[in-house]
Amino acid sequence: MEQQAIWAIGIFLTIYGLIISEKIHRTILAMLGAVLMVVCGIVDQVTALHHIDFNTLGLLIGMMIIVGVTAETGLFKYVALKAAKIAKGKPTRIMIALVVITAAASALLDNVTTVLLMAPVTFSITRQLRINPIPFLITQIIASNIGGTATLIGDPPNIMIGSAVKELTFMAFITNLTPIVIIIILVYFPLFVLMFRKQIQSTPELQRSIMELDEKAMITNSKLLRKCLVVLGLTIVGFFLHQTLHLESATVALSGAFLLLLVTGESMMEKAFHSVEWITLFFFVGLFVLVAGLVETGVIAELAAKAIELTGGNILATSMLILWLSAIASAFLDNIPFVATMIPMIQEMSIRGVSNPEPLWWSLALGACLGGNGTLIGASANLIVAGLAGKEGYPISFVKYLKVGFPLMILSIVLSSVYIYWRYLL
Repeated sequence: MEQQAIWAIGIFLTIYGLIISEKIHRTILAMLGAVLMVVCGIVDQVTALHHIDFNTLGLLIGMMIIVGVTAETGLFKYVALKAAKIAKGKPTRIMIALVVITAAASALLDNVTTVLLMAPVTFSITRQLRINPIPFLITQIIASNIGGTATLIGDPPNIMIGSAVKELTFMAFITNLTPIVIIIILVYFPLFVLMFRKQIQSTPELQRSIMELDEKAMITNSKLLRKCLVVLGLTIVGFFLHQTLHLESATVALSGAFLLLLVTGESMMEKAFHSVEWITLFFFVGLFVLVAGLVETGVIAELAAKAIELTGGNILATSMLILWLSAIASAFLDNIPFVATMIPMIQEMSIRGVSNPEPLWWSLALGACLGGNGTLIGASANLIVAGLAGKEGYPISFVKYLKVGFPLMILSIVLSSVYIYWRYLL
């Protein structure tokens, strides 16, 4: 192994170890690690900038602005109260209801947008019931990554796979991935209740007080709300059509954000930009450059190549290896560069005589998307929710999330293994 690759691995592991220890803020560590990659000559500045996924950053900024302006209308308080009243104010029922909404929305939108919309709702509900929001937020993180697995537009790995393999259409993703997503969500329902029911107890008086409130009174600016809903609707339509229109999702999100600022006037601009989680965005920047060091030195490519060579071309062994390798790697690495490395490897296997590569693509999609639930740094949605929770005074630590997310991620991959074998290889 070349000297630069060894340095890249050393910097990467050191920074991740410090992030896990939580002694220093993760954004500071990620940016320091990124700077070290450049200063040590592992990647130059131009290459580092090339590896920063500005589509992801643009999407986040755009949706944060839209959500920030919409929050001023009282819409999220209305949704929170309505959901709580439908659930009769029972915390466990509310948690399950929000899980269902989050999973379904993540399949239709992207999971980052969904958690940006759901987090304010969660904080409103938990404040009213005077309970800890962290169990609700953790279950929504998990639900967003599972729901995003179901469709081509739900998660970046799926978008990348769909773009690389033209035969895998929008309906193909739904037909092949939605069944296992539904199974996983149904299995998780009782587990969520068992894990968190003691942490989200509320008094009957607080539950009754919710039922007596008027949710319509939560809407404080109906004129602004109408503008927000129109722009949000147009933005959602844009997400559905962005491939047809040959537009990146960041372009759609930023167009929606600045259209909203245009129709609401300059008075909302300062509030809108205050709602952007800049600390979280800079963590992403550092993380992208850290991973760039591994990509540019060939570490990720070498790992993927050697792993696939181990299977000897057997379709069952290769599918299982891709599924589990993708899941474990995506729990600790950003899944976008990993998937970018795996796609040409699978294409090469198809050229060399793998008769039915389709199970390999679904294994990659399931592993990369579901693997994001393994750790707090495994997916964009996880980091966004953690940033919002910290801002509200409820920090979600790496270890606290790991204790819940990693075992559940392993369970989802076990279920996916059975599904892949039964549907494609039996």
